[in-house]
Amino acid sequence: MSGEMKANENVKVPMIKKICYGSGAAGGNVMSTLLATFLLSYYTDTAMLNAAAVATMFLVCRIFDGITDVIMGGIVDKTNTKLGKARPWLLLSAPLMVVGIILILSVPAGWSDSMKLVYAYVTYLFLNAVVYTIFGIAHMALMARITRDPNERNTMSVVSSICNGLSGLIVGTAITAFVMHFGWSMTGVILGVISGSLILVPGLTLKENIGMTDHGVDQREVLPMKQQLPAVLTNKYFYLALLIGAFTLLMNANAIASQVFYCNVVMQDPAFMMQMMAFGQAPGIVVLLIMPWFSKKFSKRAFMAIGCGILILSFIVLGFAGTNHSLLILGTILRSIGVGPIFAGIYALIADAVDYGEWKTGIRSEGLMSASQSIGSKIGIGFGSAMTGWILAAVGYDATAKVQSAAVINGITFDFSWMGVILSAVLLIFVLLMDVEKYLPQIQAALGKKQMAGSEE
Repeated sequence: MSGEMKANENVKVPMIKKICYGSGAAGGNVMSTLLATFLLSYYTDTAMLNAAAVATMFLVCRIFDGITDVIMGGIVDKTNTKLGKARPWLLLSAPLMVVGIILILSVPAGWSDSMKLVYAYVTYLFLNAVVYTIFGIAHMALMARITRDPNERNTMSVVSSICNGLSGLIVGTAITAFVMHFGWSMTGVILGVISGSLILVPGLTLKENIGMTDHGVDQREVLPMKQQLPAVLTNKYFYLALLIGAFTLLMNANAIASQVFYCNVVMQDPAFMMQMMAFGQAPGIVVLLIMPWFSKKFSKRAFMAIGCGILILSFIVLGFAGTNHSLLILGTILRSIGVGPIFAGIYALIADAVDYGEWKTGIRSEGLMSASQSIGSKIGIGFGSAMTGWILAAVGYDATAKVQSAAVINGITFDFSWMGVILSAVLLIFVLLMDVEKYLPQIQAALGKKQMAGSEE
């Protein structure tokens, strides 16, 4: 061995370190909020691209995202540095995120429609299939490598989700004001710098503890991808983690993307979007603050299932809201409360799935397992945003029209509300099947023995 294995991997993580980890989630969510909430509207109403063409672009790019996620997962697992496996890539992703966000909001106005679409494809692929892939997989893998303690992971996941929610609240509310005062190009610069700076924090401040020696990563962990992949593919929680991530982000991305058009077209009140964004984030953050207590009383699956139930109720309320401000705000508040536990649970469930895979196969694959969440998230965001675009195209949405048809109004209303009911119900099914927690006592005991054996060699 290149060095002595660290004896204790059930590390207690100070709150300041948990907040530092959450800073990375906040930085990534700057980009996610921009893309999920405003990018479709930017493409159709500012860059003047066809809605159906943009929707197809979102979907096509997700195919490439899936490929790069798997590749990046393998790269992270094979990385061996004194900083660990995940941290070097997290540090690299920060400056790339700045560049990617600036580029994606800089579609040249004077170009032809076909060339603008090509530009959109290239910059969207760069930001999603390259930059966010590096960030997302490295950040997710980092949690699994900081500590094995399930309670610490749960708390880290909740803190990360709170930071994620605060980022969405502040940035989502501020983007409209930024665009009104500075335009899209300068907004891209501001958002890029904010995102990159937040991502740097965990990369600079946190340390990896799982499988580390005095000189770097334990070489016994470094296996070729061809050996890791079969082990990952036989892990049933790999698939459930992918599906939960996909449907959570699909539901959320579709709801938020359609929300912009709901405010602009159905409400005919674009400024109401800022209120919707605020009420769509703040209540969820409050819920997350009390979740560490709930995590000690109930399983992650239980409070995620409760969240799904609240989501279904929220979309039903939105379906009957029409232009009633009070009902729209109530539905949005309920949606925020419902989605909070789901986002909080995902991070911890992935780390648990990593341990489950090591327990069953003897192979630990943070990178490839984290890729499952990244793939799911990206597919979800892509399909969610694409769904809104396809519906707009199908009902005849015209960005230049001063008054939209009844078909457009009905299509946007369905997408904004009743589609969410369907997606949330499917998500509930997958959450109920994600029962990895029942194995945790056995997993911790077995891996604890393995850890001690490694430290004695």
